[in-house]
Amino acid sequence: MPRSQAATVPPAVTETAIAIREFREGDLETVVEFSLRAWAPVFAAVRDVLGEDIFLRLHPDWEANQADAVRSSCTNDERDVFVAVASGRPVGFVAIALNAFHERMGVIEIIGVDPDYHRRGISSRLTQFATDHMRSRGMDIAVVETGGDPGHAPARAAYETAGFTLLPIARYFRLLD
Repeated sequence: MPRSQAATVPPAVTETAIAIREFREGDLETVVEFSLRAWAPVFAAVRDVLGEDIFLRLHPDWEANQADAVRSSCTNDERDVFVAVASGRPVGFVAIALNAFHERMGVIEIIGVDPDYHRRGISSRLTQFATDHMRSRGMDIAVVETGGDPGHAPARAAYETAGFTLLPIARYFRLLD
């Protein structure tokens, strides 16, 4: 492997090498950066489903909007935010809203894992951590939302594996001429 590629390959990380701790201000730009890489294929799938015209109307600059959404979730005083850390750097995060839609209901508002660390159990660990946190704060229902498009299939599988029940909701789009 060329030297330039070797430097970008993350070290082998086992599930036990992942620590979860509270979000710190210094984590923000790392979280934003890996979040954009993580959501690039998701937004591409949404573009494929909606078509170019509707997608660009809804997401003219998805990267800037997504970066703003991640920053907002991570710095909102009404959210509890945690990061998964491997080798001293954030590789995943979760933002949790308590009593969000209903009393004693916790919501996983946003969750993301660095694509270089996918398929290592980090999302599952963050989801379990989030539900444990909700329970410890008196919540008795946990909610998480995701898309029904192909790009969100891994998220749907993860939430179903974690014991969440799907409530199908249909949302239709049409560009008006």
